[in-house]
Amino acid sequence: MSEYDVIIIGGGPAGLTAALYTGRARLKTLLLEKIAPGGQAAVAWTIENYPGFPEGIGGPELMDRFKKQVEKYGLEIKSGEVVKINVPSEDELSKGEPEKVIKTEKEEYKTIALIVATGTRPRKLEVPGEERLIGKGVSYCATCDGPLFKNRKVVVVGGGDTAVKEALFLSKFAEKTTLIHRRDQLRAGKIIEEQALSNPKLEFLLNSVVTEILGETEVQGVRVRNLGTGEDSTLEIKGVFVHIGTLPNTGFLKGVVEMDKKGFIITDENMETSVKGIYACGDVRKKLLRQVVTACGEGATAGFAAGQYVGKWKGG
Repeated sequence: MSEYDVIIIGGGPAGLTAALYTGRARLKTLLLEKIAPGGQAAVAWTIENYPGFPEGIGGPELMDRFKKQVEKYGLEIKSGEVVKINVPSEDELSKGEPEKVIKTEKEEYKTIALIVATGTRPRKLEVPGEERLIGKGVSYCATCDGPLFKNRKVVVVGGGDTAVKEALFLSKFAEKTTLIHRRDQLRAGKIIEEQALSNPKLEFLLNSVVTEILGETEVQGVRVRNLGTGEDSTLEIKGVFVHIGTLPNTGFLKGVVEMDKKGFIITDENMETSVKGIYACGDVRKKLLRQVVTACGEGATAGFAAGQYVGKWKGG
């Protein structure tokens, strides 16, 4: 079983920043990523609010820069999905055995400190037709799939920053993009909202919800209900892009650390969880704002705090 000073689960902005700090501290660090480093930021077509890039920067380019920077310090990166974590008992700690055991589908690792930066996954609509048509017109990533809908009519479901940004991106390809939101006004930042409202290729159905996605082998339309009048209508479209929030990737931590009712991890100001030596940072934390810049700050704190914890046990 391979042993490390620090293991980081998740390779988005938070995990990579944490790795930068542990790497510079010369700690033996392993980063476990289910797919590839970068996280959700790697599929953002442009990031306009990350400091230092007044013209904005593409998500893939920014995350590639992150990855190249941390690799300078000898970070080891492996693919694997963590399925279970075993933490030391009080008796083991009293004997000077602080190692946690991290289990993936195929391997096991030991580490003194653990940093969880597993981020979130898209929340689904949970309406008829959605599961059947995922990948056949139903998508949760406009940046990934938007170009496939050139000159077609699509809808975006949601009203926050992500939904409106994705609608703006889709307007570059689609014939018409209709944004459907359950409230009577958008929840996006004012600048993004202004851009959307002034875009002639965007239409808005507010105070409305999608109740069904139509089509057998591909999306043919959506059924929409107006929450004010109760009236149902049908839109003939070819793509449905869902952006109604996210769910934390914390299933493997159930019963290990304290979480809120939604499954987001609760930490203190040093990013430490209810278990000594386990830290959490980025979108997986319970917090107010989920952005690349906040993920980086939390990753830096978690990496630094983890280093102090390792030093305590190794006599550093």
